[in-house]
Formats: sequence, structure tokens, C-alpha cells
Amino acid sequence: MTDTIRRVAVVPPELAGQRLDQVAASLFPEFSRSRLQSWIQSGALVADGAVLRTRDKIRSGVELRLEATPEPVDSSWQAEARPLAIVHEDDDLLVVNKPAGLVVHPAAGHREGTLLNALLHHCPVLESIPRAGIVHRLDKDTTGLMVVAKNLTAQHRLVAQLQARTVHRQYDAVVAGVLTGGGRVDAPMGRHPRDRKRMAVLEHGGKPAVTHYRVQSRFRGHSHITCLLETGRTHQIRVHMAHLRYPLVGDPVYGGRPRPPAGALPELVTALQEFPRQALHARRLELVHPASGEPVAWEVALPEDMVALLAALRADVEASEG
Repeated sequence: MTDTIRRVAVVPPELAGQRLDQVAASLFPEFSRSRLQSWIQSGALVADGAVLRTRDKIRSGVELRLEATPEPVDSSWQAEARPLAIVHEDDDLLVVNKPAGLVVHPAAGHREGTLLNALLHHCPVLESIPRAGIVHRLDKDTTGLMVVAKNLTAQHRLVAQLQARTVHRQYDAVVAGVLTGGGRVDAPMGRHPRDRKRMAVLEHGGKPAVTHYRVQSRFRGHSHITCLLETGRTHQIRVHMAHLRYPLVGDPVYGGRPRPPAGALPELVTALQEFPRQALHARRLELVHPASGEPVAWEVALPEDMVALLAALRADVEASEG
């Protein structure tokens, strides 16, 4: 069921003379500028009953009236009763711990069995929120924390935080190679010029991409690192670490073949060869709550497969020292 949005506001003197879309954004801050512009163009947002253009200047005292129906999610996306690891839920947002192998959003070849399908079943009100409230994604085989907005106001405010780079996302990763210390990768990214399914660092035409990393543990041929995203490009950590020549263990796209250290324990060789995905986990998420304005944070432990991988790496170090 999609509820109609109704809002009424009178233009105050301090906004007089500004464009209609600018005035609307000031008076109805819970909605994005682009959404308000589309409602102006469709006639859902009127000024003293008249349909105007987004660029028309508005006088003081004019009544803006909004009556719109939010764009629902694609009707072909069905709610599915699938388990969700819910870390936190309130009236405005939902935080989930995504497992490996779960696609976030339906696409060609993945119309069913996605996180979005499960969210629609768990919280039917998300039918009235674009993209079912999903404001950021994790790759299919990356585990960890994701936040979902449960209403338009929360969605707009969370997106604004992501754009302002004030959402802090901390990841754990296991990479091939022994890093001597932490650092910062500032390397623009975009689609690979020859393989459109891959992302790449681009000297020209890429979008800004910044990753901070620090070393948690060093092993004989690998490192356990923590990464903080300043931006959120597709495959960002995977591409940036491969760019530094420290690719993620198990990464089928950017990682290359397993690299056991010389004389590695058979158990470690097997663990590296059989690790089924990129060793990447979204451990911690920090943001400002869209309703209370208070800082909030959540953290989830490493999944079992990464715990086992780190245990095999530690055992190999101990064996080599013994």
C-alpha cells in the first residue's frame, strides 16, 4: 500500500525571489531536490494552485501545496520469506548483517532471492520507498553491515550523509602480501576500458575514490587489514588493494591465483585455495540517526570463514617459528 504524501507551506519573506525548486527544498527538506523537481514537473507540487516551472521565481506569501504518490518499487519484485540477520531496527531504519552469497538488489539473472526481496517481506511499508530503502550496497560475496531507510525522510537524510562522506564504514580484509604499514589510496576509479564488468583505477575520467587502510596482523605471506572508506565506489577496496599489488584473498576478479608462502602448512594451502570469495567484511558502521540526530554505531564480528582463514595463517606462522 502506497500512501499519498501531502504537505502545505507558505513561502516566507527570506525565500522570496528564489527558484521554485530551491524554495521547495528549503520548505520540504525531507525530500531530495531531484524528487521535488520531478513533482513540480508532473504538477504534484503547485504554487497557489498553479503548475509552474522549476526555475520560476517565487514571491513571499505564496502557498506551496504538495500532493504526490511515492514511486513504488518495481512491481515485478516480489516479497520473499528469507532469513534476515537484523542487528537493529526502529521506525526509521533497519541495519542488517548481510551473509556471503546474497545479492543486494534484483537485476538481470537475479530477480529473486535478493536482500531486497527479503526486506519487502519483513517490512511491507518498503514497497512505497524507492529501491525499498536501500541506500548503499555490498558486493554479493562481501559480508557485513548495511543500513536501510524505512521512510522517505530517513532515506533522503542517509543519502545526504553518504554524499557528504560523514557515514563511517570500516571493513576487515585479508590480502596477499606483507604490508609494512598503513596508508591512504587516492586513486580515481571507473569502468575498465575493455572489460565493462570490472572496475579499474583510471588516470583520466575516473570518479574520486579514497581508501584508508591499516595493518591488524602480519603473517608470512599475507596481512589482515582494516579499511575505512572515504568514498563508496563499486569494488573500491578490492580495486585499490589490487592496485597496490596486495589483492584480497579469494577475489575471483582482481585477486589472481592463491599465493601460499614457501613451505606453508598443507592446511593453509588448502584454506587459501578453497577460500570461496573475496575476504572482505563490513565490520562497523557509524552514522547520524536520521530522526534523532544522534550519532549511532553498530559492529558485527568476522564471519566463520574469515575466522578460519586467519586461524590457518596464524598456525602457519607458529609452525614456521617452532
